[in-house]
Amino acid sequence: MMKKIIIGVALVIFGINGFANNDSLIHIIPQPVSVAAGAGTFYLNAATVITVNDTALRGIADLLSGFLNGPSGYGIPVKKAGAQTSNVILMERNRTPDSKILKNGYKLLVTPQRIRLTANEPEGLFYGIQTLLQLMPPDIESRGVVRKLRWPVPCVAILDYPRFHYRGLMLDVSRHFFTKAEVKKYIDEMVKYKFNVFHWHLTDDQGWRIQLDGLPELTGTGAWSVPRTGRFGEFAPPQPGEKATYGGFYSQKDIREIIDYARKRFITIVPEIDVPAHSLSMIASYPALSCTQQQYPVNPGSPMYGKIDNVLCVNNDSTWLILDKVFTEVARLFPGPYIHIGGDEANKSFWNACPKDQALMKANGLKHVDELQHFFMKKLERLITSKGKKMVGWDEVLEGGTLPSNVIISARMGIDGCIAAAKAGHPVIMIPWEYTYLDLSQGDPLIEPATYGQIRLKRSYGWNPVPNGVNPDQVLGGEGVLWTESVPDYRQAEYMTWPRSLALAEAFWSPQEQLVWNDFVRRMEARFRYMDAGQVKYARSAYDPVITGVKDANDSLLVNLETEIDGLELHYQFNGTNPDQFSPRYKGTPLNIPKGATEIRVITYRNGAPVGKQINCPLSEIRKRVP
Repeated sequence: MMKKIIIGVALVIFGINGFANNDSLIHIIPQPVSVAAGAGTFYLNAATVITVNDTALRGIADLLSGFLNGPSGYGIPVKKAGAQTSNVILMERNRTPDSKILKNGYKLLVTPQRIRLTANEPEGLFYGIQTLLQLMPPDIESRGVVRKLRWPVPCVAILDYPRFHYRGLMLDVSRHFFTKAEVKKYIDEMVKYKFNVFHWHLTDDQGWRIQLDGLPELTGTGAWSVPRTGRFGEFAPPQPGEKATYGGFYSQKDIREIIDYARKRFITIVPEIDVPAHSLSMIASYPALSCTQQQYPVNPGSPMYGKIDNVLCVNNDSTWLILDKVFTEVARLFPGPYIHIGGDEANKSFWNACPKDQALMKANGLKHVDELQHFFMKKLERLITSKGKKMVGWDEVLEGGTLPSNVIISARMGIDGCIAAAKAGHPVIMIPWEYTYLDLSQGDPLIEPATYGQIRLKRSYGWNPVPNGVNPDQVLGGEGVLWTESVPDYRQAEYMTWPRSLALAEAFWSPQEQLVWNDFVRRMEARFRYMDAGQVKYARSAYDPVITGVKDANDSLLVNLETEIDGLELHYQFNGTNPDQFSPRYKGTPLNIPKGATEIRVITYRNGAPVGKQINCPLSEIRKRVP
């Protein structure tokens, strides 16, 4: 009933009659507020023209022209709006704001004669462009020219606007360095799904990635570690005389270029300088900043907790002199309103053992090191505010006392932590780890790259960023975060980001009541064809078997099989052979384990063909998976 009402409203809004069913050709992510499929097709060809009714739209129109001309080879021009009414893409800024689409929404009307895109602001037109591109064939994502006489666009009427203002993805470039070109590519993929915030985790124990004037050691020393391959957290520490050759950093020219690139795509960059902990790359550069004042190397990913002092000394004039220099330059470089200061996971044992910090606590009547953390955060907030920016921090910035209500909390400590941050009266960016941590595997750990946990696609899709009991007005939006301890290269960054970030894009943009898992799967599968055309790596883990254990009334172990995606067949073998469509099919009842069996092998099929990866699961592992 809700879908029929929405479509009916769209027909009235756009004044369209005689629309027929074109639904199978429409697979937009995130799901628009309303979609009315129409009869017929617009064909993009070499004679198509883009027009604008406002010269301020020229830059956006040029972007659209570039998006279209790259794969088509047409050379579609951008012109001032005139008499041409057919074979044209009209981009129009409303002279009188349209209240139905709010500030950053848009309307898109495709008829056989023309495409009309309207919005109140340029940002809305940019989002409309992303929707228009999703209506075109997958070849629109091709990196080379795909010669076609005509490119079809199904007729449709769309009204759309975002649910949340803040729709972010975070990329950690400290644990592993990503090049300027790779950062731009990540931004390119974000904007297709209407994300508008790029949270750039620029510093951590494993590397300092931002060049700053007057502090050359931050990149001369802090940007480099010894090379290691294997599992992060288990790497051998630097050896005597071993050269630090792995890493890199962004020059100020690089950063300005990326900022400008993002700005043209309506992406706000939130830089993160992680303090007072996760600061080993800074301390390796300037050893006097820590309580121990020892000369440490940058950590490549070796065990370090409690062994290496990666926490800034609070009662140290040098700490605050350098922090002032750092945040002065960061504020000058980044035009956005926010600076993220991290603030998480401080090993306070070093403060407890530090005579300087203990003296500070005594002088200020602080009874616990949590209060020293609070002292640091209050002072840092004043520093950030003096630079004309708003401070953003992880949940831990609230430890030990209250902060000004304008401090924004990146709430990652689970749903309960998100609720607590909101109830403390702060604006909140919802990032509960159990739904948004993109570094956790999307599928079975037996066949996925090693990491420390799992979040399946369906779980992320079922998340509502506004928990019960939280005032929606306090929720700025949400963010998916990609920590990169276990992400050594860009292809793996893509694999961990997609398609889970498609689910998050929908959570941040689309009306909650319109989110339907099976329809999302349909649209996601269509988007996979576009990712294939664009050579974007993504996980197909949602097609894989889900294998768990259960106990029967006699406490015997049984094997339970499921799939995330409906309509898949599960075939299995206990006899050590590889299953296919002729092997036993799972019927929904947990399986008894034959005597002598040591593992179960399972694979998914659809329409007579394998669709997921085969999983060989030892029965010893099944025992660990009993709820």
